[in-house]
Amino acid sequence: MPSEIDPTWPTSADLRLQAGTHRLLHDVTELGGAIGFLSPPTRADTDAWLDGVLAAVRAGDAALAVAMADNHIAAMGLWRRQPGAVFAHSATIERVMAHPTARGLGLGRVIVTALIDNARDTGLETLTLGVRGNNHGAIELYEQLGFREWGRLPNVIEVGNDRYDDIRMYLELPRHPTVTLRGSQPGGPGWSPRRQAQEPA
Repeated sequence: MPSEIDPTWPTSADLRLQAGTHRLLHDVTELGGAIGFLSPPTRADTDAWLDGVLAAVRAGDAALAVAMADNHIAAMGLWRRQPGAVFAHSATIERVMAHPTARGLGLGRVIVTALIDNARDTGLETLTLGVRGNNHGAIELYEQLGFREWGRLPNVIEVGNDRYDDIRMYLELPRHPTVTLRGSQPGGPGWSPRRQAQEPA
């Protein structure tokens, strides 16, 4: 049962993780999954991707959740901290996927829930993600977990000759009591006044 699956959080790669990651990324891409590859990646491609992710994990800038089923890597996903010091409190959820043979087990919910909990424990304040516009099941899952749409780029995700919307969503996590939310109010560093339209002479 999905509720009994406890994701692991690898920090380094062994042959089993490399092979399982390749199988997952290759097979999901082969069926048209929007996980960042235009065509099924090679083992060299997926090893390089995994090495980059785990380097970020060891630096404290990412977390990779991996779920097993039937002794295989069946699902994974990660959060990656936004670059730049002023965005260090926020992260993007990326590459949430389940193997085609493990669909229907609720592993997407398991992975995303684990990533949210881990991000909260890490002290992150905001999570964002992008999802293909036709992936209505994933959008519904994210909404159930508290994510809300903040924008969309129309017809920018390429799948062959087809183009799909990129739906952007966010989730706010608890903030430290000393944090003050100022939004877009005037004042503060970098503030500038509105430009008033000048009356013609």
